[in-house]
Amino acid sequence: MGRLDNKVAIVTGGAGGIGRATVLAFAREGARVIVVDLRAEAAEAVADEVRATGGEAIAIAADVSQEGDIRAVVDGAIAAYGTVDVVFNNAGIIRRTTAVDTTVDEWDLVFGVNVRSIFLMCKHIVPIMEKNGGGSIVNTGSGWGLKGGGTAISYCASKGAVVNMTRALAIDHGAAGIRVNSVNPGDVNTGMLRDEARQLSQDADAFLAEAADRPLGRMGQPEEVAAAVVWLASDDSSYVTGSALVVDGGGIA
Repeated sequence: MGRLDNKVAIVTGGAGGIGRATVLAFAREGARVIVVDLRAEAAEAVADEVRATGGEAIAIAADVSQEGDIRAVVDGAIAAYGTVDVVFNNAGIIRRTTAVDTTVDEWDLVFGVNVRSIFLMCKHIVPIMEKNGGGSIVNTGSGWGLKGGGTAISYCASKGAVVNMTRALAIDHGAAGIRVNSVNPGDVNTGMLRDEARQLSQDADAFLAEAADRPLGRMGQPEEVAAAVVWLASDDSSYVTGSALVVDGGGIA
């Protein structure tokens, strides 16, 4: 028996990194998964991975910052599986700039993907979960949503918003049996981390080595964050809501 048997789960940003690892972990625990990503072919490839191991998954391409696309994701999940029990709001982007260097369009883009998408998903998912008698929502924050970071003002601000929005959602919807938590990774071995090196015009190997400078002496792996998300999504964390779970190898300790 898996911890998510008979559950239906949506994962945004599901085609790579932490999202892909969580899709696969959810499927191993028995969930039927909706893989959501802006990249249609990549989302379908992850869904194929699930199906190749005997699991159930569908892929939906979406720009999660747009309400029409969020509606299409929710409608697609209902059409395929009849309900939604778990949502992992994981889609996110980073721009490594200061306030002086950040354009208004970049600021709006980061907040659209990192913050507005969670608001929109919850707006359309919470009524479904209320009818079901409950559910679990997990939002991807960051260590930099709990403390400051350099040359990433829009990202830090957006992830701080995610952490506190998660708390507000937990307060508003706890009586309906809906638990809402954030998972807050540190540096994780993903394409996004390598893209940060490119944005900062730094050598990727040196950048990744610096990312390992934390008490555990290494960067994280996507599967380690996915394991935390599975726990938050499952009944193993049945009395946990409004929390900000840090998974960062001690980086902000």
